[in-house]
Amino acid sequence: MKSQQNTQTMKPATAAKKLGVYLPATPASFQEGVVSRAELNELQANPPEWLRELRANGPHPRPVVAAKLGVSIAGLARAGVTEALTTEQIEALKQERPEWLEKERATQAEVRKEAVRLKNLKQEKEQEQEKESGAERG
Repeated sequence: MKSQQNTQTMKPATAAKKLGVYLPATPASFQEGVVSRAELNELQANPPEWLRELRANGPHPRPVVAAKLGVSIAGLARAGVTEALTTEQIEALKQERPEWLEKERATQAEVRKEAVRLKNLKQEKEQEQEKESGAERG
């Protein structure tokens, strides 16, 4: 049985996801190999030119596109945006403000507002329970 030393490796797709880049846009050497935890840490700490370029200009994977546009990944899908977009394309969408983008941003804002409301409600219930259990003890 092999010992599990600190030589964990990951598939290029996993490493690309952790780096926030679109795998098909990475160099062939990255796509065809495996990435160790140490290599991933090094890429994050000292990104090479190709990684800096991808992060700055894209093409970006859907989670990054969604975040930059302020919408959900599902919102992108509803709008028919399934491909990776460059920073330039994302900025153009922000300027054009198509109807779908405005709608999805509003939906996302409602989702966030509801999440905050539920969190506050949960905290209030927990505080009430603490008071009640404190009164029972006292």
